[in-house]
Amino acid sequence: MDIKNSTILITGGTSGIGLELAKQLLTQGASTLIITGRDADRLSKIQTELPQIYTIQSDVSKPEDIRNLYTFVTKQFPTLNMIINNAGIMRNLDVRDASLSLETITAEIDINLSGIIRMVHQFLPHLLTKPSAAIVNVSSGLAFIPFPVSPIYSAAKAGVHAYTQVLRLQLKETNVEVIELAPPATDTPLGDPFKGLVDSGMNMITDKLVKLAIKGIMNGTSEIKPGLAKVLKAMSRIAPNITLNMLDSSIQKAKARN
Repeated sequence: MDIKNSTILITGGTSGIGLELAKQLLTQGASTLIITGRDADRLSKIQTELPQIYTIQSDVSKPEDIRNLYTFVTKQFPTLNMIINNAGIMRNLDVRDASLSLETITAEIDINLSGIIRMVHQFLPHLLTKPSAAIVNVSSGLAFIPFPVSPIYSAAKAGVHAYTQVLRLQLKETNVEVIELAPPATDTPLGDPFKGLVDSGMNMITDKLVKLAIKGIMNGTSEIKPGLAKVLKAMSRIAPNITLNMLDSSIQKAKARN
């Protein structure tokens, strides 16, 4: 995919991987960068600090927000030819916690999985009109081996992986490239709820992750699996149960220490 002169929309762009993607894609020559997020204050701050990036408040868990986003973006930025579905949340959950409501228990699915599916469904007709276009779906290394304290997140990311595989298959005869970015644990705010449970020293630096991601996008790599994400994909084929039990044992020991 040619980054230069592309018009790119990134969901979940107010921090972490999304914001770093926007910054680095600008340096690679993208003509227009649009980011979305739910936090109006963060968006306003980014607009002030980086006026070359356009910001729009939007929540991918709300279908009406996606419809409005599509109407606005395709009118104001008709050259849009790439969407990066990055918006996501990750929680530390115990399935035995009865205080979790039915309305909130699926939050990670609503944002991380359903949000991607809705974004693609809404924007695909527009992307199909472009000579060259791309959809980048951000999953996780945990799409391959689930994280014992994040059951809903792991399920959502496994769903993103499966959906992206079939999306790529169905669009193989079109002008739209379909790319999956599966980050390993990264030094972003997403990992804050897990401090003390995992070795944060093994987290990949966001800057490095994004450099590898952009290289993969430019090369048309269908699955970008930096660092430990590649290891998790391999272990999911070789010894998935052993790997999962090892992760669980490590977390239980960390809980006992804390």
